Amino acid sequence: MSGHSKWANIKFKKGKTDALRGQITTKIGREITIAVRMGGADPTGNMKLKLALSKAKANNVPKDNIKRAIAKGVGAADASNYEEITYEGYGPAGVAIMVSALTDNRNRTAADVRHAFSKGGNMGETGCVNWMFKRKGIFSVAKEGSPSEEELMLLVLEAGAEDMKTEEEGYEIITAVEDYNAVEKVLADNNIEIAMSEIAMIPDTMVALSGEDAVKAQRMIDGFEELDDVQDVYTNADLPDEE
Repeated sequence: MSGHSKWANIKFKKGKTDALRGQITTKIGREITIAVRMGGADPTGNMKLKLALSKAKANNVPKDNIKRAIAKGVGAADASNYEEITYEGYGPAGVAIMVSALTDNRNRTAADVRHAFSKGGNMGETGCVNWMFKRKGIFSVAKEGSPSEEELMLLVLEAGAEDMKTEEEGYEIITAVEDYNAVEKVLADNNIEIAMSEIAMIPDTMVALSGEDAVKAQRMIDGFEELDDVQDVYTNADLPDEE
């Protein structure tokens, strides 16, 4: 699993192959539509929509697709037939895995996720691994066009950010969920472009995998991501870039 940072290994990086591009676009479009149905078409007051639009931007979803997804949600029936479910379990070498799904058929999704877990791990009860993770806001900011590292750190820490990490390609800003909007606002007020932002499940500690364990874990994560109902996968597996 590639990535220039630790959390790139925490959350499956979308768009790895052209074969997945269409599926990714479809998933994000559905997420946008459901978010609009639940909270309206204005992202200012709709956090789910704001995050879905950020995901669309990061994955280069065409603007026309985004507009269609929003239009589909406006004036449509409510989203009561869809529900968000998180499945938990263990992968190769006992690493923790959390699978976030958006489904209109709980039985179908549970069966699919359980089958994917069985290929090298096992699905557990609710709560079996989520205690190892914390829900955090994450912003990715490119170095180009941004203030100096010191200036940016001062800005975001004053706005309530918990931490800022410097990577080769840019900066990662981590916040508590309740401080997400404040950090987003200070970045916007200072004309600092956000490459991507999300609210994600971040593990307290990472488990380094290598060799066959790393390959098996990657295959399992790929298997989850290939499921139509799965939106996000989080793990504490630290996978080497070459895998």
